[in-house]
Amino acid sequence: MSRTSASPPTAGSDVSAVEADSALTHGLKQRHLSMIALGGVIGAGLFVGSGAGIASAGPSIVIAYAISGLLVMFVMRMLGEMSAANPASGSFSVHAERAIGPWAGFTAGWAFWVLLCVAVGLEGIGAAKIVTGWLPGTPEWAWVALFMAVFLGTNLAAVKNFGEFEFWFASLKVVAITLFLVLGVLAILGVLPGTDAPGGANLRGEGGFLPNGSNGFIIGLLASVFAYGGLETVTIAAAESENPVRGVAKAVRTAMWRIALFYVGSMAVIVTLVPWDDPKVATVGPFYAALDHLGISGAAEIMNVVILIALLSAMNANIYGASRMACSLVARGQGPKRLGRVSSGVPRNAVLVSSVFGFLCVLLSYWRPDDVFPWLLNMIGAVILVVWIFIAMSQLLLRRRLEREAPEKLVVRMWLFPAGTLLALAAMAGIFLLMLRQPDTRDQLLATGALTVVLAVIGVVRQRRAAAVKN
Repeated sequence: MSRTSASPPTAGSDVSAVEADSALTHGLKQRHLSMIALGGVIGAGLFVGSGAGIASAGPSIVIAYAISGLLVMFVMRMLGEMSAANPASGSFSVHAERAIGPWAGFTAGWAFWVLLCVAVGLEGIGAAKIVTGWLPGTPEWAWVALFMAVFLGTNLAAVKNFGEFEFWFASLKVVAITLFLVLGVLAILGVLPGTDAPGGANLRGEGGFLPNGSNGFIIGLLASVFAYGGLETVTIAAAESENPVRGVAKAVRTAMWRIALFYVGSMAVIVTLVPWDDPKVATVGPFYAALDHLGISGAAEIMNVVILIALLSAMNANIYGASRMACSLVARGQGPKRLGRVSSGVPRNAVLVSSVFGFLCVLLSYWRPDDVFPWLLNMIGAVILVVWIFIAMSQLLLRRRLEREAPEKLVVRMWLFPAGTLLALAAMAGIFLLMLRQPDTRDQLLATGALTVVLAVIGVVRQRRAAAVKN
């Protein structure tokens, strides 16, 4: 994977990326970007997936989320530095291409595209299950098709429509989790009517703070890492905002305290209020378990509404992110040209293909639930970690170049560079090693590794062919 032939294509791809972004409209306002960043933080993984982490790690899940949250803050800071200096709808794919070579941009970009498209299908299935619970007898696939059609229409129209949807979706999620945190803190202090202050009983009892030992903590840590996916979308959206540099800089900076407040704060409230081994934590979700513990009537339905909003928000954002990533890749000569065609400022072919791929994943969950669909899920299991590694490697290489060639572009700076970047890379390597120890995550890691290797080989072959043609 020599970089000797990477420079000419990279220089040309910079121009292509700028041309592609200039063809897109700039209809996103600062309030849209801020809420897209918030919406990326508050996902269904927080409301539902955290239950498995609590069941494994017990009260120590708070430490697990704090550690993984710190890693995510480092990743977002690195990505924010590069995106504020060179805003692009291809985000980290463009940065990887500039720093490492076209093969790296190809690998990171298409791996992320596959991840987003499969995620769209999974989120559609999750949302449909909630609705069919309210309306039994209606087919799940029909609800998924309806959701797909709505968000396909939203993303085929002007980008400001996507921004408005995400603004209100994110606003509802923020209100919901803020109310939860307020009620939880009041209950912990013993000032909420009808509740007694739990003190530290739930943190010390039933096995203590680390009830399942280091192995349980590791499982909880891995669960917490993958709950943070989705933050990258804001740097993709920034390219279509009124002021990309200021927009991404502000969104990245404010995302820092939101991670601590929403994730770590909510985990602390839950394990303080509810025994970690309460069956409801893992079966129906930790937020429901906490609300039910507080005696709030209709807790299950309240959480179902919140989770439905989170899933629909993620569907909308992932269709958008997948289409923009595909459009950027094509503009840089990394995909079929027809996929990147922009009409009225919107990459409509990319939106359509991304949505169809997502719906195909839904159909596979019905047609091949025992072989193809599980393989597909394993394949995307660790993609976000692969993306984070490309982000860290790119920032490590591009920072010196920016300091030398355009220091005025360093509006956002990575903390403790280069030690902070190297520490983040070491942490990611550590997470890979921990995944190899666990049977479930080992399968995910191997499947994701296979996808990454295949894409990297294709990228290297394409890069060498392009270099040969130019020579």
